[in-house]
This record gives sequence, structure tokens and C-alpha cells, in this order.
Amino acid sequence: MQPLQFLVPIDALAEVEGLLKYAILGLVLVNMVTRILAHSKQRKQVDDDDSNLSRWLPHSVVSILLLLASFAFMIVEPHGGMVMSVLVLGMFVADFFEFEARQVEARNGLDFERPKAAITASVIVLLYAAFQSLFFLVKDYWNLVI
Repeated sequence: MQPLQFLVPIDALAEVEGLLKYAILGLVLVNMVTRILAHSKQRKQVDDDDSNLSRWLPHSVVSILLLLASFAFMIVEPHGGMVMSVLVLGMFVADFFEFEARQVEARNGLDFERPKAAITASVIVLLYAAFQSLFFLVKDYWNLVI
């Protein structure tokens, strides 16, 4: 008996095991698009002299779905899932603090900057998710090096 068998439907997760990598890659891409849209929405709020920024719900939902998918990937593939979960969690935390930094900039009338740390973290997550899901494209070259 597995300890998590009552919390996570492992049999159902095993059926979508092959698609989970691709779902994570898709969620990372959607997360990047929603980050761009959320930043433009917040920039518009700052331009309208609204110092109270709001989080954009689609971006928050996609970020949470990406975090949950990476945790599910950890059950299916422990090593790759752990790396993916740490990267996604780092992106999630960077996103949280970048939003707080944008609020400070809006309140104090400072220059409204892009969320550089969250963008960098999402690019790293994108690279690792692409490596995990598209490994079959580089498998022959990878085996030559390793």
C-alpha cells in the first residue's frame, strides 16, 4: 500500500503519465503569455493613476495549475519531477515578490519595470520543461556526449 494512494489517484495519474510532460510545457507557455498580459494590464492601471494594483486571475490560476502539475509529475517521475517542482516553485515565489515590487513602484510613483526575476525563472522552467518533453529530439546527441 502506498502512503499517498488515498490522496492522489495514482492509477488515474499513471494513465496520463505520458501526457503530463506536454501538459507542463503547455502550461509554462500559457503562463508566460498570461504574465505578459497581466503586466500590460497592470501598466495600464499605473497609467490611469491607480496605485492599487490587482492580480490578474487567469495568471494566478495558470500558475497554481502549473505548480500542481509539477507536483503530480514528481509522483510519476521522481527525479525530473523534483527538479521541475523546485523550478516552478521558484518561479511562483519570484512572481509573488515581483507583484509586491510592482505595487511599491505604483504607490511611490517610481518607474514601472518588467518582472525581470519572474521572466528569468519562467525561461529556465521553459527550458527544463522543453528538455523533459522534447528529449526524444536530442536523445541521440545527448547519448554521444554522456
